[in-house]
Amino acid sequence: MDGLNVSIAFFFLVVGVCQALRWLSKRLLSSGTHGCLAKEFAGSFQLCTSCLELRMLMEIGPWGGGFGLDVVLTLLFLLSAVHGASSDGAFANPTVCLQEFLLLESSLAATVAKLLAQGVGAGTGWAVTRLYWSWELTQLHFIQNLIAPECSSSIHTALPHAAFVEGSCTFLFHLVLLKVRQSHPLYRVPALAATVTFLTYTAGPFTGAFFNPALATATTFHCSGSSFWDYIQVYWLGPLAGMLVALLLFQGNIPRLFQKNLLYSQKSKYKVPKAKVTAQVEGDKPQRKRKGGKSNSEPRA
Repeated sequence: MDGLNVSIAFFFLVVGVCQALRWLSKRLLSSGTHGCLAKEFAGSFQLCTSCLELRMLMEIGPWGGGFGLDVVLTLLFLLSAVHGASSDGAFANPTVCLQEFLLLESSLAATVAKLLAQGVGAGTGWAVTRLYWSWELTQLHFIQNLIAPECSSSIHTALPHAAFVEGSCTFLFHLVLLKVRQSHPLYRVPALAATVTFLTYTAGPFTGAFFNPALATATTFHCSGSSFWDYIQVYWLGPLAGMLVALLLFQGNIPRLFQKNLLYSQKSKYKVPKAKVTAQVEGDKPQRKRKGGKSNSEPRA
């Protein structure tokens, strides 16, 4: 269990460093630069380092550390919750940035800047984690350092099935995100953390369950066993398709591309009350004069 304790300390250190980076960038940089670059860089760095360490525990832990999958999934839920609570609005996921762009919530320049920051943050996280493994602080890291150069692809199924799995994971994740994104963090953070944990447990044996193109690029694109185009289809095209289908199903349209709702009819929130015909008492009716101005009643002799 010593190796697990070192990994937990590493998680705390990464979260602390990223929080300090967010705090400094908020004080020293403009709001636009902080939102487009610093937050996304810190979020991607935190997510990538945590994911790599968790994958190491998941692969080596059961036979090299003496703990099971339940421990790793518990850590995954807790780290996902911490990431959601501390990210300051940055999801560190290219499909989420593209979703905001398609919903007219972000400009093209801001979206491109976020994507670049996410790529740099994920690459930096991969390099720092490899350096951390090279110190071989535990037996788990010693084993990981030996097998890291010979890593194999995370795709363990047929290519169309793998793309479908990543697309389905992204589809479900974005449906939950669209549903809870306006909710209070007390409800939103656990809901997203539980979704990530469930999808990782379900789809992990097939593709690694990244449903995050930047994270997959930094984690598995350099591994042998699949071509670069295979990785693009599974970890980029699959998630993009899943995000688009989720957005179309939830919204009924894609605001950036077209305004017409293709799935749901637009109904007014306000109902116009129908006119009610009320029967009047016969004695209350005003007497009308006939055409010609004469009264209906004539004086009697």
